[in-house]
Amino acid sequence: MSTETTPYCYRHPDRETHIRCQRCGRSICPDCMNQAAVGFQCPACVQEGAKTQRPVRTAYGGRPSGDPTLTSKVLIGLNAAVWLLLTAAGDRAGAWLDTLGLYPVGRCAADPGLWPASEQDCTAFGFDYVEGVASGAWWQLLTSMFTHQAVLHIGFNMLALWILGPQLEAAVGRLRFLVLYFLSGLAGAVSVLYLTTPYIPTIGASGAVFGLMGALLVIAIKVRADYTQILFWIGLNVFITFFAGARISWQGHLGGLVGGVLIGIVLAYSPRKNRNRWQALGLGAIAAAIVLAVLASPFLLT
Repeated sequence: MSTETTPYCYRHPDRETHIRCQRCGRSICPDCMNQAAVGFQCPACVQEGAKTQRPVRTAYGGRPSGDPTLTSKVLIGLNAAVWLLLTAAGDRAGAWLDTLGLYPVGRCAADPGLWPASEQDCTAFGFDYVEGVASGAWWQLLTSMFTHQAVLHIGFNMLALWILGPQLEAAVGRLRFLVLYFLSGLAGAVSVLYLTTPYIPTIGASGAVFGLMGALLVIAIKVRADYTQILFWIGLNVFITFFAGARISWQGHLGGLVGGVLIGIVLAYSPRKNRNRWQALGLGAIAAAIVLAVLASPFLLT
């Protein structure tokens, strides 16, 4: 005479089942089954295993992106949205450029010779006043990175971002890629503050894009890959920067490239032991240097 009782799912006592969890041995119904390397596991054991399992990391410490193209798509979308805004503004595009573009100092809109100028000075002469970083328009350090006017300008920058961005996000993870992008762009903006004519606006994502090139070069050197193609593209862009015309901001390109190389060194060459801490310290030092450089810029001090 058999005394064996009918097994029921431990999570659903009304469901008869003959399947057991390979880890804890409890009975589970089809709704509670999770495929394991061998057999099935119950939800509780899957959850417990996830806690004890080491999280997967990229080669340089970041969390792998489910879609390495996503961040680049969002950045391209933001740049395209600002370009469409300027295009739709028509005659008012100049006012938007004055707000979003990077001006080291405030100036009178109709007479750039009057700089540095206060709002009162411009009003006294009957001119509109355009804010600059030195007069409190800190946002221009960031918004100028998303501002383009010419089709070729935004087209080239976004194409380069689409080519370089996913590779770097796959290598370093989404958070580190964003830090690389924005710190490189800000490094380019700082270079503009020190080296460019103070009343001419600077716009474009080129500083950030050059930073991506610099970081990719560092990573290629670190893994001993063939980096001749990267050097070729950097060299070609440097040539275009200096010889294609006065409207290209070599200052922003130079600052972004140097910033990208330094950030790439921090990400790629931080010691494996306590890598996150070393990277945080290195990136924090670069960010602090950028802030101090802005605060110490000659136009802000005067």
